Amino acid sequence: MAPISTIPAGFTSRRAATEYIESELNKRIMFLDGAMGTQIQDLRLSEEDFRGERFKDHKKDLKGNNDLLVLTQPKCIYEIHRNYLLAGADFVETNTFSGTTIAQADYAAEAIVYELNKVAAEIARDACSDVLKETPDRPRFVCGAIGPTNRTCSISPSVDNPSFRNVTFDELVEAYTEQVRGLLDGGSDVLLVETIFDTLNAKAALFAIDTLFDEGIYERVPLFVSGTIVDQSGRTLSGQTGEAFITSVAHTEPLAIGLNCALGADQMRPFIQSMSNFTSSKVICYPNAGLPNTFGEYDESPETMAANVSGFAREGLVNILGGCCGTTPAHIKAIYEACKDFEPRVPGPDVRSKKLVLSGLEPLIYDDSSNFLNIGERCNVAGSRKFARHIINDQYEEALAIAREQVENGGQVIDINMDEGMLDGVAAMTKFLNLISTEPDVAKVPIMVDSSNFAVVEAGLKCVQGKCIVNSISLKEGEEDFLKKARLIKRYGAAMVVMAFDEEGQAVDRHEKFRICERSYRLLVDKVGFNPNDIIFDPNILTICTGMEEHNNYGVEFIEATHDIKTKLPGAKISGGVSNLSFSFRGKENVRQAMHSVFLYHAIKAGMDMGIVNPGFLTIYDEIPKDLLDICENALWNRDPESTDKLLEYAQTHGKDAVQKGEEEAWRSGSVTERLKHALVKGITKYVVEDTEEARLDKERYPRPLHVIEGPLMSGMSVVGDLFGAGKMFLPQVIKSARVMKKAVAHLIPFMDAERLANIELMGATEDDNIYNGTMVIATVKGDVHDIGKNIVGVVLGCNNYRVVDLGVMTPCEKIIEAAIREKADVIGLSGLITPSLDEMIHVAKELERAGMKIPLLIGGATTSKTHTAVKIAPRYQAPAIHVLDASRTVVVVSNLLDKELRDDFIAEVNEEYEEVRDDHYDSLKDRKYLSLPESRKKGLHIEWSLPENLPPKPNTVGHKVYEDIDLNQLLPYIDWNPFFQVWQLRGKYPNRGYPKLFNDATVGQEAHRLFDEAQVMLRDLINKRKIRASAIVSILPANSRGDDIVVYADESRTEEAGVYYGLRQQAEKDKESSDAYLCLSDFIAPSATGIPDYIGSIAASAGFGVDELAAKYEADNDDYSAIMVKALADRLAEALTEKLHQDMRREMWGFAPNESLDTQDLLSIKYQGIRPAPGYPSQPDHAEKTTMWKLGNITEATGIELTDSLMMHPGASVCALVFAHPKSSYFAVGKVTNEQIVDYAARKGTTVDAVETWLRPILSYDV
Repeated sequence: MAPISTIPAGFTSRRAATEYIESELNKRIMFLDGAMGTQIQDLRLSEEDFRGERFKDHKKDLKGNNDLLVLTQPKCIYEIHRNYLLAGADFVETNTFSGTTIAQADYAAEAIVYELNKVAAEIARDACSDVLKETPDRPRFVCGAIGPTNRTCSISPSVDNPSFRNVTFDELVEAYTEQVRGLLDGGSDVLLVETIFDTLNAKAALFAIDTLFDEGIYERVPLFVSGTIVDQSGRTLSGQTGEAFITSVAHTEPLAIGLNCALGADQMRPFIQSMSNFTSSKVICYPNAGLPNTFGEYDESPETMAANVSGFAREGLVNILGGCCGTTPAHIKAIYEACKDFEPRVPGPDVRSKKLVLSGLEPLIYDDSSNFLNIGERCNVAGSRKFARHIINDQYEEALAIAREQVENGGQVIDINMDEGMLDGVAAMTKFLNLISTEPDVAKVPIMVDSSNFAVVEAGLKCVQGKCIVNSISLKEGEEDFLKKARLIKRYGAAMVVMAFDEEGQAVDRHEKFRICERSYRLLVDKVGFNPNDIIFDPNILTICTGMEEHNNYGVEFIEATHDIKTKLPGAKISGGVSNLSFSFRGKENVRQAMHSVFLYHAIKAGMDMGIVNPGFLTIYDEIPKDLLDICENALWNRDPESTDKLLEYAQTHGKDAVQKGEEEAWRSGSVTERLKHALVKGITKYVVEDTEEARLDKERYPRPLHVIEGPLMSGMSVVGDLFGAGKMFLPQVIKSARVMKKAVAHLIPFMDAERLANIELMGATEDDNIYNGTMVIATVKGDVHDIGKNIVGVVLGCNNYRVVDLGVMTPCEKIIEAAIREKADVIGLSGLITPSLDEMIHVAKELERAGMKIPLLIGGATTSKTHTAVKIAPRYQAPAIHVLDASRTVVVVSNLLDKELRDDFIAEVNEEYEEVRDDHYDSLKDRKYLSLPESRKKGLHIEWSLPENLPPKPNTVGHKVYEDIDLNQLLPYIDWNPFFQVWQLRGKYPNRGYPKLFNDATVGQEAHRLFDEAQVMLRDLINKRKIRASAIVSILPANSRGDDIVVYADESRTEEAGVYYGLRQQAEKDKESSDAYLCLSDFIAPSATGIPDYIGSIAASAGFGVDELAAKYEADNDDYSAIMVKALADRLAEALTEKLHQDMRREMWGFAPNESLDTQDLLSIKYQGIRPAPGYPSQPDHAEKTTMWKLGNITEATGIELTDSLMMHPGASVCALVFAHPKSSYFAVGKVTNEQIVDYAARKGTTVDAVETWLRPILSYDV
């Protein structure tokens, strides 16, 4: 039987209509109708009107049951649809917002639900057909409206019984199934699940829809999903953020997803923007006509609403626009007229294509660059006697406290298991998960529903609104059972753990583990269509040291299988129950902790992504006693047949009490400094208050309470940071250490407050007086992770008695505005290093203006300039927007801005100066002449390639060479120290500019020398203790030029293109006297037409591995100086590494300069043959060209150096460059280019002009 399909007017098939909608959404913004309820209210219908003839004797009042009007007043509903269509709507929603048996039960009208929905769709269909006849310019479509019902599956209606629900998931599915059948039978072209305040309700609706389509009864139609943010918190009523909501429903692949209701357009904007940035679906938005007045009515006029909504369209945030509460045909007409000519939003890449994305109340995004994911294990009746006792005794509040503790101890996902013989697993899982949903501190993290009983798994899935993990399924019952469960899990929208079991049993060796996992992977990906990133394999962590020889290699088999899976099954993740490893030593917790830590230390290196562990139950790898560590290492790697006996002997002679007693005797006898350090590293809170007090009373060593923090406490945390950075401590242990620190500081706070009050009294101020000179909120803008300069600004201002609120890096605009308001900021500072940051700064200025802010805005960072600030930023913000060249000048600028006597004159002076800058800029645009692109190409550098001296040098080696764990000592002679001093803004004056002459400068020389000496100490420490690592890749590949581009070939046959580097050519007219060529990088590579083989090289190098961890440790210790220092030194080492690799290429790998002998200064002065320009810099200003380099060299996998979404390199201390060998190659700046070249460049790249203009905005010769 063919699927049921109703075909809309103007089409020959349902598929054709769907393809039209999909295509049209790529071409233009489409429009949805407005509020049905508002129009019905205006009709002023009576009870008799609602009843009609058919329901005149109905037992309940029917007034207010708007859905019923499709049966009793169909002409009224038809006219409402018609009016919205004539106003410009492409879609009209059926009058079925309450069209479920659940909602209709209030009117005792459950029996007519199918009819209501079918007739409602037919009326809307008739209206669409009739309007098409009247205005045949475009077809119209029916959206089958599916409301949220009047009950919620995630929230209890009873304060006294938080686990109670007045509706179940199954009841919702049944109700939605009947509604959807009616809507599809009546001719709905689209299904719209809308006004979602509880994501679990929506998941039930989506489950019902997918089931109906999967059964083959109905032909699939597009799906729209629209949530409701209830207030400015940005969350749904059930507590989810917009991003978590998207994650929870994205498995249904909605054509469009977005928001409606609750808020007006102005209030909804930041949330639509966030969702637009997070989803690859189209974005739908239909806000209310403002916020309701005191009478619950909506006053926003069509013109005002259209103006507000048009901003969404203008900024490319939406694909579908409409109206919700309070909107009328006049509103829709105004929105249509205001927005119809704007381009639709172009969806970004799907984050799920490369990452595991989960959600509780908040999203959790995980990929191979993330830290190990801790899955809390103690909410497991099979693994925790305490938890099991609480559940069996119906002590659910006590059990919930264990879950809360797991999250507090660092659990990023919580495993819930109710598999116990005396327990009703379905009931227990349901009750406990319902309770968790009432605890935001627990519900914020994703849930792992863990059971060997699939009925219990399903019970759990029906209680969780977020995207959770199922643990687990396997092939042990055969492929049919496996595929059935997998399809159900996919329909529920969960990720899944797959155990390495099949029909033959449990895999125990490496090859069997991989064979089963590969088979499962292929079934899931190829037959079920499961996202590989949502597949988590558990290759079975089995118990070692059981006394049976065949068990001794289980640890090795797991680690090796992990490596195989990660390298051969793309996207798949690895998990496991860590406690299984040491099960034979249950009760011997000192041994078990050591075994787990040793195992994780090696398994994580092999690729293990996550594990079910007790986050508070791990010891530090480096703190394991040497004798025990040796035994555990030998046991794990099966190197000593006596390991089991040795572990048993150790466990018997180092019992629980003995360990505690010995440990106490050892560390309690040390000095107070040693004791505090030990407590921090071990996470022991028992004695920390008395030890802190002892240190405080030692006035000779610690005159002030603050000195206790800066001294022994920070010393201990430094050790914690070192261990964590080396992978020898795990996140939960760091959290325990932080708690010790917090407890110690809490003890000192009253004493520091007393000291502060005494100082206030001494200064003659009152307690309420602000003793700071002012407050600055500072942030590195969204898309940028560089913070060295920003941190220096913070330190400098802090030293000058300003309060600095540092929001960190990658800071969204709305967070900056919120913090400025909350902190009562006097000044806002924006920092950025990369080109896209400039656009983000413009955006922040616009948003500050839109928010009515009057706070001065300071702009700083490597890519910023006075001209850009004056021309692009200042005009967008009425308050002062001032470029600050470096940190040393920040204090002067801020001081002038906050001085009441100087402020006005200072601002006037800046405004006058910026006006001149703007005038000069626009004058230069008008006066500057540009060659046409054909002219520029004609005047390019045309090398006579046939001449012997111009023939490209042939490399000694072609291909890639990866460098790992590089000896940093080799790089010291190559360091260029000048940029180091520029970071610290130490600039000498002529004749003492530059290193080492800088030391002779009368002003900064002494400070520069001190800084240099301290840098040498830290540098030596970094190298000797291997605190940071470096890696790199060098490539030399066959290439030829093709016009302005460089074609890179797969091999020396030069028949297959592996990639293309696209080039930009100089166009700005040069001086008449100049005969310089109009350069493009392709000029330095032999054209393919010559038949001469040429090559292009590349370098990607980083000395930043471990730097972020070190800097974070320093920042946690309030040691901003060291945090800045380590980043600055890592930057220098990365550049030095690049310099050395380039030299090695010239001498050896390429070999065109085998006898080159240049000293450091000659190297830095570029006295060698060839160049190494970097994408994003003057010779090729397009950062997007890095992606080609990364693809050709497989750089991330080879070196660990990644590209972020904004095409920055991570770690930050990284360098990349193309390498040209020809002696005529030279550095140059492309400069400004015309629209002609941008259009040509976009066409060659196969992308849009808008996309190119976004990346190349700083070099455009025209305004966008």
